Amino acid sequence: MDVKDIKDLILTIDKTSVESVEIEKGDFVIRVSKKSKIESNTTQKINEAITLDKVKEVNRELEVGNEDNAKYIQEIEDLHIIKSPMVGTFYGAPSPDSAPFVKVGDKVEKGQTLCIVEAMKMMNEIKSDIAGEIVEILAEAEDIVEYGQPLMRIRR
Repeated sequence: MDVKDIKDLILTIDKTSVESVEIEKGDFVIRVSKKSKIESNTTQKINEAITLDKVKEVNRELEVGNEDNAKYIQEIEDLHIIKSPMVGTFYGAPSPDSAPFVKVGDKVEKGQTLCIVEAMKMMNEIKSDIAGEIVEILAEAEDIVEYGQPLMRIRR
């Protein structure tokens, strides 16, 4: 269960009349209760942890001792998400007949063009702001993308 799943669980429970839920998966146990001060404190810390740069701090505070969780959190910390700076149409290649700017597994340098987002007939090159390896491309050719929508994940 990752941080996003936990946040979704908390938000879902908050919108219902359910007062508490306990989920156990292996050595990992999470309890969510609307009334308990301890659990609401944990919930608050989890909500703060949604930003990737705080995952490590929350991991220490919640004393997650499970080795698998520690590895997962380390993987999250090493990932950088490239987001769309505008609403537009995503293109992974300079033209339909051309090779894509990048593929999963490609090493990229800071400033390298990753894709294009077309907005109002203007082609806007989206460049990498870090060096790393493309782990995942989240949009496909001619997808309509929103402002702030994740386009790619790069491992530092």
